[in-house]
Parts: sequence; structure tokens; C-alpha cells
Amino acid sequence: MSTPSTRLANFPISYFSVVMGLAGVTIAWEKAHGVLDLPEITSKILLAITAAVFVAIATVYSAKALRMWGQVAAELRSPVKLSFFPTISISLILLSIATMNDLPEISESLWMIGTIAHLAFTLYIMQMWIHEDHFETGHLNPAWFIPVVGNILVPVAGVTHGYIESSWFFFSAGFLFWGVLLATVINRMIFHAPLPGRLLPTLFILIAPPAVGFIAYIRLAGGLDAFGRVLYYAALFLTLLLVTQLSRFVKLEFFLSWWAYSFPMAAITIATMVMFEQTGETFFEIGSFVLLTTISVLVVLLTARTIQAILAKEICVEEG
Repeated sequence: MSTPSTRLANFPISYFSVVMGLAGVTIAWEKAHGVLDLPEITSKILLAITAAVFVAIATVYSAKALRMWGQVAAELRSPVKLSFFPTISISLILLSIATMNDLPEISESLWMIGTIAHLAFTLYIMQMWIHEDHFETGHLNPAWFIPVVGNILVPVAGVTHGYIESSWFFFSAGFLFWGVLLATVINRMIFHAPLPGRLLPTLFILIAPPAVGFIAYIRLAGGLDAFGRVLYYAALFLTLLLVTQLSRFVKLEFFLSWWAYSFPMAAITIATMVMFEQTGETFFEIGSFVLLTTISVLVVLLTARTIQAILAKEICVEEG
């Protein structure tokens, strides 16, 4: 029988991926206002919704941590759930990016808290990967990129706030381990058992490191160059690779992991707008409109399906 206590005990850390998706589409619409001359009000409304959702999820998960620390500790040891803890710090960094133009002081505070927290999460997770003996090849999945993505994301707001060397530090660390993990994850997917259905949506996370890396690199380098193009086109290729497999994804049963579609798609949308901004090419302008429409519709559908699942009590239940 589902009770408030059992539902709280099963409230997953992966809920923060909802905030990442909402923040991603918020930043995409904010970028679209400046690059594509679309209405600014959309990003303002989305920012308010994103901030409210973050506060709500953080409040509930904090209550779980206070009342049921054993459940949280088990997630911190889980080979699958462990990698979702940095979604908390990434959410703060994304909110920092979303507010850096209109609320710079709040943005800087969010950036500092998120960046410090993310460094702590990254160091903790990596020492778990290195020293714990209960990790197996079958546990490896694209969600392991989440700590990496957060490091690469740091310079987007960090450069604006004047933390240049810190931004290079996080970008370098993220880029280093992106390459290591990419080879490892691809090896796991080709030569070992397929990902379970619940984790298949996390394949979209493959898009995020090069897409976010491109956006961050443009901020660090001050403009487009050959390496920037390599990052963008790598992200674009991975997007095309996954879109061609759409028939596989639409057949999946709904899980909270569906939100893994959202942030990577928002990242390639923003990256494409940056390419249009840098090159002025019509191809990237058209691509920006197509991708912005896609991510907007996707987030609406994900939100509706999540609300439906919450009302039907399909989420926050014990995993079978």
C-alpha cells in the first residue's frame, strides 16, 4: 500500500533531472530572444516555473534526507543512482546561467554554490568509481556523464562573473573525463548486454558533453575556431544518430528517466543558436527554429506525462 511515508522514502534523486530539462528550455528561449528575436516573456515565465519546481523538489528531497537518511545513503552507494546526485549542483549552475543577465548578483551566488557543490560531488563519485569493488560493467550507462557535463557547464556563467581560471579548470577536468567515459560507455553498449528499457533514454546524455562543451568553449575562447566546430559537429552527429532511432524510444514505458531527453536536446538547440550567431549561416537559423520547437513540444509532453504519472502514483514507488 502506498502511503506518504513510503512515497517519501522512494522519492528519487533523479527528480532533479526535471529541473535540468526545464532550465535548459528556459535558457534556450532566453537565447532565442537575443538571436532569433522571439518574445522575451516566454523565458521569464519558464524561469519562474523552473525556480518553483527546483524549490519544491529540493524541499521534498531535504525532508527525505532529514527523516530517512538511510534511504539517501543507499542512493549514494548505488552504482546507478549515484551519478544523479550532481543533478542538484547542475540545477543550481543552470539557474545561475538563466539569471546572469537580469539578476547578476543572485546568479553569481547560485554559480558559486553550484560550482563548489559540483566539485564535491565529482570528487566523491570518482573516488567511489576508483575504490569501490561493487561496480560492474553492467552498471555503466550514459548517466555516468552527468558529473562530467556539470564541470563543462561551469564556464558558461563563470566567464561572465569573471572567474576565468576557475572556468578553465572545470572545463579541462570535464573534457578530460568526457573522453575517458565516452570510450568506456561505447565499449559497454557494443560488447555487453543492452541497456535496460528504464535507462535507454539516458542515451541522449551522449549529446550533452560536446554540445555544452561547444557553448562553454565559445565563452572561454571568445569566438568560433576549428576546435569549436569539432565540438559542435560531434554533438550534431550524435543528435542525428539518436533521432534516427526514434522508433525505439517512443515504444518505451514511461519512467522519470524520460527527462534525459530534455536537457541534451536543449543543449544542442542553444549550441545551434550560438553557431548561427557566430556564422550568420541560414542553415543554423533554420535549425535553431526547428530545434527550439522540438524541445518546447518535448518539455510540454514530458511535463504532462510526469503530472499524469504523479496523479496515478506511478512515481515514488518501490522499484521491482
